[in-house]
Amino acid sequence: MADLDPSTAIMAAAPTPPAFGAPRGIPMGGGTNPTEAAKKTGQDFEAFFVTSMLESMMAGLKTDKMFGGGQGETLYRSMLNQYYGKAIAARGTLGIGSMITHEILRMQESANK
Repeated sequence: MADLDPSTAIMAAAPTPPAFGAPRGIPMGGGTNPTEAAKKTGQDFEAFFVTSMLESMMAGLKTDKMFGGGQGETLYRSMLNQYYGKAIAARGTLGIGSMITHEILRMQESANK
């Protein structure tokens, strides 16, 4: 096996710049349809925001020794907050995801003009 030069390995892993004339825009996750990708990005952001909000809200709650507590409850509470965040974002109750989606699409339209 050949010895790898660390600088060569870093350069090989670096992303290549877009070709001249390639469409520019905001990188988004998933799909080839820009509208669907923007919607997914907006929904993912809303889920992350709600999860962070729930984590902050529940940080001060003490665990009940009679029914649980310890590291296990801390871990599962975090997972539950993440699930709640995804569920709230999927319903679009707060509207954060739709605002993010709208802004992403608006920015892409202005970048493509």
